[in-house]
Amino acid sequence: MADPSDEAQGLWLVRAFLSLPPEKRAEVIAFVEDLVRADTQPDNGQEAPDVRPGAD
Repeated sequence: MADPSDEAQGLWLVRAFLSLPPEKRAEVIAFVEDLVRADTQPDNGQEAPDVRPGAD
């Protein structure tokens, strides 16, 4: 079970994200996608899989 303070922080982050204007939300999403892509980048030079929801 998650720590209540972790849950509170998660809710705070969601509320903060939702309070952003749409263009800023898009910037945040692009930034996070870049972080995930960099983190999942294979070491052998192959392209990383598309990790966006619904990208299958």
